[in-house]
Amino acid sequence: MAGTRQKLIDGALAAIRSHGIAGTSARTIAAAAGVNQALVFYHFGTVDELLAEACRSATTARVAVYRDHFSTVGSLRELLDLGRALHEQERSAGNVAVLAQLLAGAQTDARLAEATGAALRLWTAEIERVLRRLLRDSPVAPVADPAGLARAISAAFIGLELFEGVDPAGARDAFDALERLAVLIDVVEELGPLARRTLHTRLRPKS
Repeated sequence: MAGTRQKLIDGALAAIRSHGIAGTSARTIAAAAGVNQALVFYHFGTVDELLAEACRSATTARVAVYRDHFSTVGSLRELLDLGRALHEQERSAGNVAVLAQLLAGAQTDARLAEATGAALRLWTAEIERVLRRLLRDSPVAPVADPAGLARAISAAFIGLELFEGVDPAGARDAFDALERLAVLIDVVEELGPLARRTLHTRLRPKS
């Protein structure tokens, strides 16, 4: 049986899904958790602290679920395929809605912004590790910035997740565009030695 702290964390996430960040309070969290609302303050001090911990805890758990999948990705196209699957699973579980609400709340709450930023960096770190491995021997390595690219991918997926709520067809088109870009990278990877050397020379940063 989950301890009281975990019940409150789960209750906070459930309250965000049901009421949005604006409607999440000690009362709605306690109701979702099935405990007395005084326990929110006993265990976490403030509602903000509980929401920050719920954000960190939930993201750590979700990243752990996908870590083994990230380690088996062998191409950028496979990374996008995993991203699609992750996107669908997280949306079905209601986690996309939670992320959207946390991002909205983080705009005016410094404590929540810090926790949400830390949570997003967990995802970005996993993606960066994959990119460094995939691009290490690639012809595009001279201009690749795995750290910056990982942040761009994370930001793109967050944007697509939120975009899908108002324009599902547009979000699908965006995913398809990313997939075509991955196919282009695959084509570059299959170039012959002479073409690869030429591309490498053209892409080499100028001193």
